[in-house]
Amino acid sequence: MKKIYLSLLCMMIVMCGFSQTSVGTRLDIIKKTNGDELKGKIIRITDTDVSFVYSGETAEYVIKKTDIAQITHSSGRIEVISEKIAPAETRQSDRVSMVASPADHHNKIAILPFTFLMDNQPGAEAIGLKAQQDAFGLLSQHSAGYTILDPRSTNAKLIQAGATREKMIGFTMSNLCDLLGVEYIIDGTVTQNKGYQTSYTSGSDNTKVKRDDAEKVKGVSSYGSTSSSAVQRFDVSVSLQIYMDNNVSIYNESHKAFLSNTDGSYGGPLEYLLKRCPLYRK
Repeated sequence: MKKIYLSLLCMMIVMCGFSQTSVGTRLDIIKKTNGDELKGKIIRITDTDVSFVYSGETAEYVIKKTDIAQITHSSGRIEVISEKIAPAETRQSDRVSMVASPADHHNKIAILPFTFLMDNQPGAEAIGLKAQQDAFGLLSQHSAGYTILDPRSTNAKLIQAGATREKMIGFTMSNLCDLLGVEYIIDGTVTQNKGYQTSYTSGSDNTKVKRDDAEKVKGVSSYGSTSSSAVQRFDVSVSLQIYMDNNVSIYNESHKAFLSNTDGSYGGPLEYLLKRCPLYRK
């Protein structure tokens, strides 16, 4: 009989220990904004990231807080990290056909064709397209963590949606972000105004003296020429604006070329602004 009681007591102790162990090994659960759930152990939480280890594994993963909706800690406490963004099709204020949800926009960038103004009047469209391409070429080399839509794809999507330069004023930046499937829109303007003009004049004169065999002056002939040229210089500036898919402007700066130039080059001011924008990575 004593053996029976002893066996029952041992079983109860084992069951209690198992129950306590189960409670002690409860997992942290991370729910991402896209609906995925990750179960394991949270190692640390910073202002921007969460370090996490999957259950039964040892590899440590770092997850951006912007990708996390909430965390259910092993203690049972629920911590809301970011609000889930509503699907794009539910936005009543948008007037264009949506092709991507805001979750698909994350860390994606599109550069619009630049506006080119010559003496404050609309200039050649080709220069605006060239500035767009140049901005893409520079930023794509310094955009770690971002995906930049190439200009050809950007322009094709805009044209297919009817968002031409003349009609673009009818679209909000949120509209354009949804249309292009990006989180950030870069919009720019190149302004070129005629500056001072430098003129150059040069002349020459040539005189020939003819002599006979006796070294006497026989005759004098002379001729001269004058030429002039003018160099036109330009004052060039670039303006750059960056918007998010919620219509918020996060960057709005202008920069003028330090010295007037003769070819209207905008490369210097454009590079200056891009290197100081929040999307540039060294």
